[in-house]
Amino acid sequence: MSLLDYFRSTKSNNASLAKERLQIIVAHERGSRNSPDYLPQLKQDILAVIAKYVNISEEQVTVEFDNSDDIAVLELNVTLPDSK
Repeated sequence: MSLLDYFRSTKSNNASLAKERLQIIVAHERGSRNSPDYLPQLKQDILAVIAKYVNISEEQVTVEFDNSDDIAVLELNVTLPDSK
């Protein structure tokens, strides 16, 4: 393996990593395209209420909206810390 091969493989690895990250971002944007405008504020409000009682970070709360057929579903997932 020559020195040039090392740089080529690094470039290839960086390119595949960038492509993977871009796919994640596009999938996230597609998922949030049909969601209501108030969803980010709703997440912040829910986080503020939970934070009054439990020490929690924003990453531990996810709010998702699914509107399929005749049913709209608002899904809230909260990962609570272990009680000690």
